[in-house]
Amino acid sequence: MKNTAIKYTPSYILHAAMKQSAYDSNCTPEDFLRHENVFVESKPNENAHRYLELPFVCDIVSYGTNALVSARADLLEPLKAVIAPQSEPYRLFETPALYTINDVLAVADAKICFMADYFLPDADAVFSAVCPCEYELRVLSQEDFALLYLPEWGNALCADRKNLDVLAVGAYSGEKLIGLAGCSADAEEFWQIGVDVLPEYRRQGIAAALTNRLAREAFLREKIPFYCAAWSNIRSVKNALCAGFKPGWVEATAKPVAFVEQLARGK
Repeated sequence: MKNTAIKYTPSYILHAAMKQSAYDSNCTPEDFLRHENVFVESKPNENAHRYLELPFVCDIVSYGTNALVSARADLLEPLKAVIAPQSEPYRLFETPALYTINDVLAVADAKICFMADYFLPDADAVFSAVCPCEYELRVLSQEDFALLYLPEWGNALCADRKNLDVLAVGAYSGEKLIGLAGCSADAEEFWQIGVDVLPEYRRQGIAAALTNRLAREAFLREKIPFYCAAWSNIRSVKNALCAGFKPGWVEATAKPVAFVEQLARGK
């Protein structure tokens, strides 16, 4: 743990995250630290997060200092016209600004779809966190996943990208799997954690115990775990904080209108 904490300092993790976001957004890590909003054309990058569909129609990222807008070339000037006046980056993620941005995106038959908080680990907090769990925790590897691609484990494992699922921790009551946290190798240095707990076993600290243990296992394999939660998912946000994670960046991503409407219908 000591060597892990020394290497993965908060500044190291933050810089690594900005470097990864720069691959995703076609910019430089320093662009996230500028005092003005930055606009760049979105382009594919082989080092980007593996779950992304690039180029973006429009994607907005903020680490708190400014907003980085990565978008289709023909949308950059119209987006600058409605975004540039914003003095505080967080305002771009509130509905008045998003409605205006959606007006611009209408010409591309797109609108803002995903809005999420991304959490980065504090290595000291991860290894010192106390997350009690009365159930047995077991570390699982890819060969254990074959029978686990079920709806109840849809956050922990991804049936569409099975090759990226690399590590998991399960909580067991006897031989019954009651909770599962999984890591997907979404980038060279970053593994994303997702977690599920069966409804009848929730509110017992199982999710935090699973998330924390999996974060430790990722660090021990020299990977940086990260965690994503929808802004409105209070339960998930609390879980991240309990497990030793802290807010890292926020992101809003546009998708085709047909896709957004399909999600809205629960399909």
